[in-house]
Amino acid sequence: MAFDDPGTVQPRIPDALLDQLLAGADPKTAFDPNGLLDDLKKALAERALNAEMDHHLATGEAANSRNGYGRKSVVTDTGKIDLEIPRDRQATFDPQLI
Repeated sequence: MAFDDPGTVQPRIPDALLDQLLAGADPKTAFDPNGLLDDLKKALAERALNAEMDHHLATGEAANSRNGYGRKSVVTDTGKIDLEIPRDRQATFDPQLI
């Protein structure tokens, strides 16, 4: 079957993106602590947290705004990851992801 055949299962993450992520990296270490998988977990979590903050500020009081970041360590199945958690001036942001 051709890759664009409707009966073919499409990968959730395109090969081109995986190639880009693995460029210059040793694929053998991708699953090691602090390897590519942990970097992806950190990047995805921080992106989701920033989206939560955007939603919080859009639905909250007009005088509230971003106020830097705090740090929090979370334990995953591959080890500890240090995340940058967005803060707001009124300290009313309570992230749901963490």
